[in-house]
Amino acid sequence: MEPQIRFCTSADGTRISYAVYGDERATPLVQVNSWLSAHELIWGERNFQSYIESLAQGRRVISIDRRGVGASARDVDDLSMDAHVCDLAAVVDHLSLEQFDLAGWLDGAAVGVAYAAQYPERLARLVLRSVYPRGEDGWSPKFVHSLLELIDTNWSLARRMMTDIVYAKAPDERRRAQATALRNAVSPAIAAKYVDFMTGFDIRPFLPRVQAPTLVSHPHGFGAAVIAACREVATQIPDARFVVSEGGGPLADHGETARLVRQFLDEGREAPTRDAVPSQGTAVILFIDIADSTALTSRLGDAPYREKERELDTALRAAITGAAGTPIEGKVLGDGVMAVFTSARQALDCALRCRTLGSEAGLPLHLGIHAGDVVREGDNVHGGAVQLAARIAGASEPGEILVSDTLRGLARTSTDVVFEDRGEHELKGIPEPQRLFAVREQEA
Repeated sequence: MEPQIRFCTSADGTRISYAVYGDERATPLVQVNSWLSAHELIWGERNFQSYIESLAQGRRVISIDRRGVGASARDVDDLSMDAHVCDLAAVVDHLSLEQFDLAGWLDGAAVGVAYAAQYPERLARLVLRSVYPRGEDGWSPKFVHSLLELIDTNWSLARRMMTDIVYAKAPDERRRAQATALRNAVSPAIAAKYVDFMTGFDIRPFLPRVQAPTLVSHPHGFGAAVIAACREVATQIPDARFVVSEGGGPLADHGETARLVRQFLDEGREAPTRDAVPSQGTAVILFIDIADSTALTSRLGDAPYREKERELDTALRAAITGAAGTPIEGKVLGDGVMAVFTSARQALDCALRCRTLGSEAGLPLHLGIHAGDVVREGDNVHGGAVQLAARIAGASEPGEILVSDTLRGLARTSTDVVFEDRGEHELKGIPEPQRLFAVREQEA
């Protein structure tokens, strides 16, 4: 599958190169590469080639050469985040893409976040690989200083060092070939500017503004601090999930990465639209509400409480998606957060995590779980099972997780929790008494 190399002009007149792979009529996936990955570098590396070909089955993949790199204009001064966002906007406008999926890795993922926050209506789904809230979270100052000094004094050795990091699992011959290709793709002056860029950005203000469903992934085998930094990105995006994938380097296992990306993007294709015909099915329903919000508002003040509430809501939704659940965006009972799951274990694991988040935020939660038939319509689910889950949550004490007997029956052989009988409860709007059980983690 040979790439089609094309060009467009960014807002400041810079010529930007992009490659198109796959069927022109298929769903578009725009990929913002790291500055270390020009077209010639990607196509010369067998695993990269396999990754692109895998993604391009049933999709149109558009891969961008960053300004100053590869086939894009090489003599550039402005390498700011705004300039990179304008380059991405120029490509998608040139291709007349009304809506598309977007993927990026390393500093390219940071550009993807900035674009997603500023153009939320354009994105269907967002994929971020090895992305950090701040560039300095991924690269130590000592390493950066050494790399910049090496670029200035020994560009050949600097190229080898960078390719050894990115292509850690490749044979020596392939790494040497990539180092040579990097010499042809970027000048040492631009490389130094990009090192400054990728270690100096701060995308934290953009994260809460990202509206597209988002997959954040990072390969297994890195230090806990690096993985924690990537996880922080996922927790700050309202509808994101975080996955630690297999592989020993930033792009070592392309097969696993391609599988994760395809699976995530295909979910978007299968998702129901708002106009979809209502359908019925069984779901595990988790309902969450802040305990005694009126008293908390009075004690904290309206503005501080609302700020804490918004931050907690974002964290709860991230925990839900991280546990393979679906936050319900439609109208729910009261001011709570509702989510549906396909298994009782997922819902219980998520409830335990959400309880911890509420405690850490100083906003204790009511949590209730039930399983039953629901009616799915657009972005909402409704029915008697939903109402019962909400009532069970309302019956819980602050910081307590209550579940129905139905949920206990589904979960008691597949989870590591203990169910304590709380007896029968008369719940408002529910015709029959319900036996409820409190969830307690097993002691080690």
